[in-house]
Amino acid sequence: MPELRQNLATKEWVVISTERAKRPEQFKTEKVRKELPAYNETCPFCPGNENKTPYETFVLKRDGEWKVRVVPNKFAALSSSGHLERHIEGLVRWMSGVGIHEVIVESPLHNQTIATLSEDQVRDVLIAYKNRYLSASTDPRIKLITIFRNHGESAGTSLEHPHSQLIATPVVPSHIRYRIEEAMRYFDEHGECVFCKMLNEEMKTKERIILETASFVSFIPYASLSPFHTWILPKRHMSSFSEISDTEIEDLARNLKTTLAKFYYGLDNPDYNYVIRSSPIDADKCEYYHWYLSIVPRLTKTAGFELGSGMFINVSLPEENAKFFREMKVE
Repeated sequence: MPELRQNLATKEWVVISTERAKRPEQFKTEKVRKELPAYNETCPFCPGNENKTPYETFVLKRDGEWKVRVVPNKFAALSSSGHLERHIEGLVRWMSGVGIHEVIVESPLHNQTIATLSEDQVRDVLIAYKNRYLSASTDPRIKLITIFRNHGESAGTSLEHPHSQLIATPVVPSHIRYRIEEAMRYFDEHGECVFCKMLNEEMKTKERIILETASFVSFIPYASLSPFHTWILPKRHMSSFSEISDTEIEDLARNLKTTLAKFYYGLDNPDYNYVIRSSPIDADKCEYYHWYLSIVPRLTKTAGFELGSGMFINVSLPEENAKFFREMKVE
């Protein structure tokens, strides 16, 4: 019989369609992927083509060569220049489109991805994330910073070269505000962070845990929205990604690379998005919210029910998917 499950932190309901459920191995992607070269002379992110991008805002070099570059997005969603202006009249709610939009080029190699990079290289990517997060947070116009990665066509990527993006906005969307308010309400009622509560419960049962490292735990939530929807939570309470320490960056690199390697080898490199869900700037270092990294593989499609109700139908069991990944050995 189908189940309705609710995420304790987000309050999202999901239908676990047990009668339509697939076995974990049935989610392997079947599309043919083309082999990519290590270098593409026409790619603006490959070494030697630095003049094809705006001037870098951050670069991390090893042995005299860049390993990670951050550049303003040439086709930015928001403009980094200009004052923040607002206009409210009747039904009109208007703001000038100012903000920050940067691209984090994760490797000089054209044919790599987080799952195939070394732990040191993933660490360097995370160092760049923190640097740009801290930089964006000093801009008084900015209210929310979102770091995300689109992998594959169905996840919205437009360039093959491995990269992530950062967009910092002057507003906090209503669904983010709702999550923050729910976390605050839980803290007021129970005196603890709801995300810490979730993590502690998951670590007790261990049936949905994928990987536990020194400072992070990756798991498939009890009410995961879709097959293999995964969270990576820091064990230490932190509301903002900016609080991550150097030691924790090292450990997150290990956890993130290994978790994504399980996607890469276990599901044949599926398209996915990941997002670092950090607190808005005005909720920085609060007791009630807890940042985390959410991985959403594009294994199923959303349709009218999801759009109309806001609820998702998950045609897999989180416990089986977690067991499949947990038992998988990757190098």
